[in-house]
Amino acid sequence: MRITKVTTKTGDEGKTRLATNEIISKSSIEIHVLGDLDELSSVLGIVKVSCQTEELRSNIENIQNDIFNIGGEVALRNSGNKLLQKDRVDILEKEIENISNKLPPLKEFLLPGENGLSSKIHHARSVCRRAERSLVALTEKNSYRHIWIQYLNRLSDYLFVLARQSGKSEGQSERMWTRE
Repeated sequence: MRITKVTTKTGDEGKTRLATNEIISKSSIEIHVLGDLDELSSVLGIVKVSCQTEELRSNIENIQNDIFNIGGEVALRNSGNKLLQKDRVDILEKEIENISNKLPPLKEFLLPGENGLSSKIHHARSVCRRAERSLVALTEKNSYRHIWIQYLNRLSDYLFVLARQSGKSEGQSERMWTRE
């Protein structure tokens, strides 16, 4: 699908067009999912420009492409075009393991906010969790690929350990939840 015209006026009536060319309500679950994925990609863009290394910027950009692939499949109503590949979940799992091996074990829940980048990553993680919940609601309504939920679940785990790593790399101590 190529965007040839930004202003279509379809939205003036509360409708929008999917990649299948079907016009649906902007209140539909598909549009909620697409909006959550769009927000996740935008928040990851904020993370990306804050990253200290080109490798991390590249990793985040690859993740943004994965999110667009999920969105593309949703917009195509799971028509058989498999844009998100299984190896992308495997890559996230390897990254989680690599980062986790360098971090101390957790004893309690963390309070986000060790530093600016860590806070941005935690924000992306929470947006990712919302997108995951939206996808679950969509898959309960229709038959869709399980890999979407699996990918977002791993992505939120990756963002969690990445936020921890960011704080640690700047010598910040993790702030734990204190029970009163």
